[in-house]
Amino acid sequence: MEQYKPILDTMSPITLSEMKAVRLMNRVDDKFLINRMQLAALLERIAPYYYVQRIDGEPLAPYRTLYFDTADLAMYTAHHNRKLNRQKLRVRCYRNSQTTFFEIKNKNNKGKTNKIRIPIDTSMFDRCLEIDEVCKFLLKESPYAIPSLHDQLENTFRRITLVDKGMHERVTIDSEICFHNHTSGIDCDLSPLVVMEVKREVGAPATPIDHALLDMRIHPKRMSKYCIGTALTAPDAKTNRFKPKLRFIGKVIDNNRIITIQ
Repeated sequence: MEQYKPILDTMSPITLSEMKAVRLMNRVDDKFLINRMQLAALLERIAPYYYVQRIDGEPLAPYRTLYFDTADLAMYTAHHNRKLNRQKLRVRCYRNSQTTFFEIKNKNNKGKTNKIRIPIDTSMFDRCLEIDEVCKFLLKESPYAIPSLHDQLENTFRRITLVDKGMHERVTIDSEICFHNHTSGIDCDLSPLVVMEVKREVGAPATPIDHALLDMRIHPKRMSKYCIGTALTAPDAKTNRFKPKLRFIGKVIDNNRIITIQ
């Protein structure tokens, strides 16, 4: 991601507190899977029209996430089998600020995602299920029994966050994505892949990034980091539905390379 710093340095900065003005209460989200060359070309096109978030002067924010699941991968399998009501459990550390949250993501049968979270001490990242507040949170908000949960998949990435100058669109750009499976011990490096998510108010007019993506023939493609990371690192996981997505990711990274499931 260092290669994008010269482009990002031309963009006006925005702070985390200033970004709170971008409420997006009734929003639509689109994900795009691109490679580094496409990202560089895209940033060149849209730089004049967007702010870049900076934390302590840095536009690249490192993240660390640990996902929990049952021994039989109930949450992963629910997603794989297209179960409409499903849940993900994770702890995420925003490493620039050393701020850490235990998070529950719920998706309902209307396709809406709701995220709820509580702050925890960063030193308890790897032992968050030992925290009383987390246990109470899970008992109230999750159907999964706490003794059935274990740390399944860890990932790290770095994020760029952009806000359009009209303050009604937010763009997150994740790269240097790496996975480590705590159960199998298998690692997977997807660092050439870039996962971009565009969040905007429903009914908002087309924006500079919309026009640039259309010109570059880049179309929405959804991806769950947890599911793709698990498919690549859990030998016993069910993967049939994700194989086309894995082939697509391989082609994005390198037209001559197909990602294989270990």
